[in-house]
Amino acid sequence: MVEQSGQIHIIQNGNLLTTPFLTITARVSCCGERGLLGLAFPPGFASKQYFYVNYTNTNGNTVISRFRLTSNPNVADPNSEQIVLTIAQPFSNHNGGQLQFGPDGYLYIGMGDGGSSGDPQNRAQNPAELLGKILRIDSESNLTQYQIPPTNPFVGNSAYRPEIWAMGLRNPWRFSFDRDTGDLLIADVGQNQWEELNWQSALSNGGENYGWRIMEGTHCFNPASGCIQTGLTLPIAEYNHSLGCSITGGYRYRGLQFPNLYGVYLYGDYCSGRVWGLRTQGSSWETTQLTQTPYQITTFGENEQGELFVADYTSGTIYHIMP
Repeated sequence: MVEQSGQIHIIQNGNLLTTPFLTITARVSCCGERGLLGLAFPPGFASKQYFYVNYTNTNGNTVISRFRLTSNPNVADPNSEQIVLTIAQPFSNHNGGQLQFGPDGYLYIGMGDGGSSGDPQNRAQNPAELLGKILRIDSESNLTQYQIPPTNPFVGNSAYRPEIWAMGLRNPWRFSFDRDTGDLLIADVGQNQWEELNWQSALSNGGENYGWRIMEGTHCFNPASGCIQTGLTLPIAEYNHSLGCSITGGYRYRGLQFPNLYGVYLYGDYCSGRVWGLRTQGSSWETTQLTQTPYQITTFGENEQGELFVADYTSGTIYHIMP
């Protein structure tokens, strides 16, 4: 369980362990949209004994770091930090923050457009910038320096940063891989009117452009660009600000406890507390509001069995999702 202020805790058998798993509060700039924002365990973690975090440092920049365990498997060593990647942030908002290892074993990093409002420097559409993108790096082949996967879509194109896997995102919060199919689902927080969900097939070679700031959802955002949609990948679902104001992406349910939820992707909204379910119906997608909670939904979680959880920012409570 990741806390924005800079601690990670373990809940074991339903109980919160007294000693934090990791404490790096002195290195973390919190709060608002800054803080300790992401955690990922590499394939083979049980033998590797290290993991990755995404946090905003005291200078306001994004840091991707590796930490190792102590002799106690429930406690990490805060002095073992290896910084993998640092990305300058021009503003305090839109830091992204999600880390996830894909089915291919590579580390995927969600980066917001750098903040302010309306992406004033057009960073999400700038191929020379890491902001406003999903990045894919090989952090495991060489623990001294991350590598670029040779199948990244822009390898060999000098106009693009080779770390880029997909672009045109405002603030991806959050993304996840379907543990059955390997498909990638990305929730992207909107600007003035529209929140959106993007989908990438597991068969994709990457390189999708999800449209920001040309588009907000399926709608033109920046008329000065001419709203040229050629080459853009538009969302599979969206909702306007009468239903919420900040989307929080979740997971596709692949657990065994509730068969009637199987295959449904759950996502919510920070402002309204609504939770929706998304599923395929034939060749199309359909989304349905499942409930409206009193919670400020900041994140969803998934355990090893595929059961899902949701966190309420106001109370700090984690809830188990049931039909």
